[in-house]
Amino acid sequence: MGNKNISMAVIRRLPKYYRYLADLLAKDIQRISSKELSEIIGFTASQIRQDLNNFGGFGQQGYGYNVEALHKEIGKILGLDRNYNAILVGAGNLGQALTNYTGFKNAGFDIKAVFDANPKMIGLKLRDYEIMDSDEMEKYIVDNAVDIAILCIPKNGAQEVADKLVKLGIKGIWNFAPIDLEVPNDVIVESVNLTESLFTLSYLMKEGTEI
Repeated sequence: MGNKNISMAVIRRLPKYYRYLADLLAKDIQRISSKELSEIIGFTASQIRQDLNNFGGFGQQGYGYNVEALHKEIGKILGLDRNYNAILVGAGNLGQALTNYTGFKNAGFDIKAVFDANPKMIGLKLRDYEIMDSDEMEKYIVDNAVDIAILCIPKNGAQEVADKLVKLGIKGIWNFAPIDLEVPNDVIVESVNLTESLFTLSYLMKEGTEI
């Protein structure tokens, strides 16, 4: 299925569908209409139908959607029907928080190793991991199957680390460094800028008080 022309706005809504459908399954709800789903998720019924129609016909008129089947299909679309091996670079406060979150592994994203450049951190235990020297990262990637690198390092040096990861064949980078990384077209970067998100919250709060 070629989905190259589907907008990022649609793609970024898919995880929300997936999450809400999981909640419905947990409540043993087997069938739902686009109208009922819209009341739960906050999108219009028309928007939901348009989004899902980008990937094929999942619903039946007069029946709605089979919750379990739709959840499974969206999982496939998101690539969640496989497992991903990840490494984490930067064992500071944010890196430690991400490593301690068990939800990633439950979703198929397994952090296999943690690296840091700070000599004081190397050798320390972080949950089930012994923090490794960043100098060992290249050998680790060469010797092990790694799909994703999670960057939790300062802005300075982030591009250099990303360049090294690209040369080692890493095709997915989850970037928490406050910098827009430059990578080849065949490498996917998903950046999470916590400050920008907070600024967005500030703007929306300001707008809300000025209405």
